[in-house]
Amino acid sequence: MRQHLHAEWTKLRTLPGTGWLLLALVTLTVAVSVAAAAVVSCTPAGCGHDPAKISLFGIQAGQAVVAILAVPAISGEFGTGMIRTTLAALPGRITVLSAKAVILTGLTLTAGSVAVLASALAGRVILLDNGFAPELPALTGGPMLRAAVGSVLYLALIALLSLGIATAVRDSATAIGVVLGLLYLFPAIILMIPNEDAAKLLWQISPMNAGLAIQATTHLSSLPLSPWAGLGVLAAWAAAALLGGGLLLRLRDA
Repeated sequence: MRQHLHAEWTKLRTLPGTGWLLLALVTLTVAVSVAAAAVVSCTPAGCGHDPAKISLFGIQAGQAVVAILAVPAISGEFGTGMIRTTLAALPGRITVLSAKAVILTGLTLTAGSVAVLASALAGRVILLDNGFAPELPALTGGPMLRAAVGSVLYLALIALLSLGIATAVRDSATAIGVVLGLLYLFPAIILMIPNEDAAKLLWQISPMNAGLAIQATTHLSSLPLSPWAGLGVLAAWAAAALLGGGLLLRLRDA
C-alpha cells in the first residue's frame, strides 16, 4: 500500500492544476461565505438566521471545486490510457483506487480545514458588525464546532463521491456533470415537487441537502434529518459510489 500511496501522491501533486484547485477551493469558499455574511443583518427585535450556516455558506460553492479536483484523479488516466501503466506497475485495482481515495481525502481535509476556519472567523466578525447578538457562538462552541468539523468532512465525502462516480463513468466531463447534477440540480427539482411527503423524502436522500444539515445550529427540531444523520446520508452516497466504481474497475478492461 505504501508504494501505491507514494505513486498516487506523486501523480496528483505533479499535475499542474492541483495546487491551483486547492487554492481556488479555499479562496472561493471564503469569498462566498464572506459575501453571504455581509448581506445578512439582524434587527433589535431578533434574528432568525443560523449564524453557522451563513458563515459556512461558501461550502456550497467550494464543493464544485472539490469535484473538479477529484474526478480527473482517475478519469484523466482513463482518457490518456495511463491507467494501463498504473495497473501494470501497481497490481491490485482496488488498492490503486483506495490509494487515490486516501490522497484525495488528505488534500481535501487540509484545504477544507483552512477554508472552513477562515470562513468561520471572518463570518463571526462580519455578523457581529451586522447586528447579531454578542453571545454569538465561538468556533470552539459545541454546535459551531460540530458545524465546522462537519463541513470539512462534508467536502472530503464530496471528493470520495466524485472519485467513485468518475471510476464508474471514466469520462471527466460526464462524471463532473453527474456530480454537479446530484449536488445542485437534485435540490432544485425537489423545490418543484408539490407533494410535501415526497419532497421531504427526496430532501432526506439528497446528498447536498442532507449532508449540509451538519451545519445547522438552530431550529434543529424542524430539520427532516438530524445533523449527523444527514452527513451519514452523504457518507452512504460516497460509499455506494466507491463500491460501485471499484466493482466496475475490477470487472472491466482498463
